[in-house]
Amino acid sequence: MSIQSNLNTIRESLPEHVTLVAVSKTKPVSDLMQAYEAGQRIFGENKIQEMTDKWEQMPKDIQWHMIGHVQSNKVKFMAPFVSLIHGVDSLKLLQEINKQALKNNRIIDCLLQVYIAEEESKFGLDESELKELLTDVAFKELKNIRILGLMGMATFTEDQNQIKKEFTHLKSIFDSIKTNKTSNCQLSTISMGMSGDYQLAIECGSTMVRIGSSIFGGR
Repeated sequence: MSIQSNLNTIRESLPEHVTLVAVSKTKPVSDLMQAYEAGQRIFGENKIQEMTDKWEQMPKDIQWHMIGHVQSNKVKFMAPFVSLIHGVDSLKLLQEINKQALKNNRIIDCLLQVYIAEEESKFGLDESELKELLTDVAFKELKNIRILGLMGMATFTEDQNQIKKEFTHLKSIFDSIKTNKTSNCQLSTISMGMSGDYQLAIECGSTMVRIGSSIFGGR
């Protein structure tokens, strides 16, 4: 199967309100260009250096999403161009993103990562930390970031019921805070679901899915 036909198949299965992020980490620019030529404009990377290299080489109408865990000291490298940062899990990181966005005269969109899995290896805020962050005076002062929604990753398991429970939990957290509108927080996006579970995620309310291997093939 070609990258183009894989993409077309996935696109046909997605409702109109769901955004497809093509997870292109570790893939060569030639693969990304095949997806680009098939109409894909949003790519997700998990390493800032790799994303920056690809940004330099590729057409400038691409939206680059940082989907990996972000280290504060690396934010400056992507601040000039990144479209959306998925995995923000602390006020400290938001403050750094805000600082670098200001230097680049931009507003950088972010998703707050919520910890919904039953796994130690996943990052994220729990529900009370999330609500604390959104009401923090220091958060409200950040003028160069905009929170667009939440992101969560389900436990890596075959148990569909558990995955569904975790996705539903994220949706309920989203629903409980979506009225929190401030100038830097307009919640509209729920990013959950990957190649193996995106259909279930959409049923549970996802508006953005991150799909890699089903487009580009396995690693």
